Amino acid sequence: MVAVNREIDERNHPKPICISGFENINRYWDRRNNIHAAKILPGEFYVTKFNEAVVTVLGSCVSACIRDRVKHIGGMNHFMLPAGNEDNLEELNKAGNAARYGNFAMEQLINTILSNGGNREHLEVKLFGGGKVLGGMDQILIGDKNIAFIRGYVILEGLSVVAQDLGDVYPRKVMYFPNTGKVWLKKLHKVDNKTIASREKRYKVEIQQQPVESDIELFD
Repeated sequence: MVAVNREIDERNHPKPICISGFENINRYWDRRNNIHAAKILPGEFYVTKFNEAVVTVLGSCVSACIRDRVKHIGGMNHFMLPAGNEDNLEELNKAGNAARYGNFAMEQLINTILSNGGNREHLEVKLFGGGKVLGGMDQILIGDKNIAFIRGYVILEGLSVVAQDLGDVYPRKVMYFPNTGKVWLKKLHKVDNKTIASREKRYKVEIQQQPVESDIELFD
């Protein structure tokens, strides 16, 4: 039945053309909101020029929702910094790889918006995630490090943060509408965290093994 409904939705609601590079992102018709939605996983991001939503579920990871409020181009990322012994932003920046990974995730999102017609002066940012959901002292600190990084990043880059919901002990489901800037946020108080924790632990291992060093520069 699900497959049949999906086929009907695809026929009745053709997907907007996606920006090059996002062909493999899972997009579907959201019946509740009558809109196409792109579902992103840890390490992914999505940008759209059309009236679409971007959806993700966050544990200790962080998502930045960014859009050009004039041209209505925007999107969301979903990232985690590689773990280390650093416990503050200054040490993260000295360590290098962790900060470079966060920079890379942010620059990917921002540069894609700008290269598709966005204006840096018109960008607005909303931040979510960084929950203490993985368990264990080292794992708890991951959410705090992600929060410290993203707060420091937006200050250093002079970005306008208009809303945020960071920290706490709950996973979050975030649905972002770049066309309007609206965010639908739900804290998952009664959800089984095993799936989210397992997904983030796999992602953590991947980024530990393959640290990203960014050579991207932000467009003016």
